[in-house]
Amino acid sequence: MAINDSPPLDKSADDATYKSEYDEENQSRRGSRVTEVHDDDRATIGKQLELEAENAIKYRTCSWQKTAALLFSEYICLAIMSFPWSYSVLGLVPGLILTVFIAAVVLYTSLVLWKFCLRHPEIRDVCDIGQYLFWDSKIAWWATAVMFLLNNTFIQGLHCLVGAEYLNTITGHATCTIVFSVVVAIISFFFSLPRTFDGLSKLATASAFFTFISVLLATIFIGIEPHPAKYTLAKGEPKVTAFPVSGTTYVSAMSAFLNISYTFIGQITLPSFIAEMKEPRDFWKSLTAVTVAEVIVFSLVGAICYAYTGNQYMTAPAFGSIGNEVYKKVAFSFMIPTLIFLGVLYASVSARFVFLRLFEGTRHKSNHTVVGWASWAGILAVLWVAAFIIAEVIPFFSDLLSIMSSLFDSFFGFIFWGVAYIRMRSADYGPDFYKTRGIRGWVGFLVNVSFILIGLYFLSAGTYASVKSVILDYESGIFGDPFSCADNGI
Repeated sequence: MAINDSPPLDKSADDATYKSEYDEENQSRRGSRVTEVHDDDRATIGKQLELEAENAIKYRTCSWQKTAALLFSEYICLAIMSFPWSYSVLGLVPGLILTVFIAAVVLYTSLVLWKFCLRHPEIRDVCDIGQYLFWDSKIAWWATAVMFLLNNTFIQGLHCLVGAEYLNTITGHATCTIVFSVVVAIISFFFSLPRTFDGLSKLATASAFFTFISVLLATIFIGIEPHPAKYTLAKGEPKVTAFPVSGTTYVSAMSAFLNISYTFIGQITLPSFIAEMKEPRDFWKSLTAVTVAEVIVFSLVGAICYAYTGNQYMTAPAFGSIGNEVYKKVAFSFMIPTLIFLGVLYASVSARFVFLRLFEGTRHKSNHTVVGWASWAGILAVLWVAAFIIAEVIPFFSDLLSIMSSLFDSFFGFIFWGVAYIRMRSADYGPDFYKTRGIRGWVGFLVNVSFILIGLYFLSAGTYASVKSVILDYESGIFGDPFSCADNGI
């Protein structure tokens, strides 16, 4: 469809009228941030669909199946290949127990998030939730926005970094690593250009499928090889332990735990996905499907790769433990779609956050205009430049996952949803809901308070362990210098 900057012949051409309708719709709901779900919530979604019915770009278009595809692309990703390393540090039994435990916690808190969004269909992203949860505070909104953008841009940077690792691995370090990072950022920028999640859902399906093939091949190759990479007689056969080996430090154990947590915790994007669903009440179907798949895939891949690699030969990601170079390159190559797409997904979520607030109430938001498309592309360009800089300044994988998990997942994985539960139950049953609801009230209250405390522990002890791990690794010479041309292939 051609891009034009002339106003369409419908009511959306009148920006003042359009903005007035939007403001009126949201102003009518400002007094009831955490109320029960009512019929007017369904009416709000209907009004949103009505307002964008004649627009060229429509946002509430995703079915639960398309939303499930987006979730699969977010969770079935490269981070799976860090599970074997986590199991090697924690031991197989604690590793598997923590995998199931974190999956259950994330499923529960994601359902709390979903129910909160059902009460407030005007929510567009997690920043709105941050403001709603903390008594309509703009300070909370801005704090959430900073964490939201930093988290997403860090993930983009991670994918620039790992994309460069892939290109170095597959080409034998044919050029400077900085050049490879630039190439990944430019390719990702162009794939980020679709402006709705509906337009990204097919790419998401392909990404999840090829990622599954990649980790399946890596697991098979590790299993059929006589020895893992860098095997020596001096180190001996792979050693697999049910529990942490003697001498395991708090820093390494916490880093391993944060790696597992990071892979599961993705609630930061869920409000954005729900905001583009035609029927948000179906979101639980998408969430349940992906959670079941996560537990099965993460546990099997982590346990099998660890069993054949052992403590001595483990790398993160586990592709580096494949000894045969052809096997390694084949398995790693199937990861290309997710190396690109997952960064694209988070860039799209961030760009949408900025774009919708810049152009809310104008025709540029939902029609093909030069200003709209130029601004969208400009926002994405800034995000990918920032991601490239992060990839070059922080050239490490496992520690980066741990830092992101401790700084941001503490809020978006635990604290927010414990507070959301308490706020909703207080609105439904009064501030003493834990007393008036009996044992059910007490259990719910204590469980969600524990989530808040876990989040605070992540933020304090987790951040300390992550930063300490980076310092130790730099002192040992594992990492190179920022903006280095050195080979970072696996």
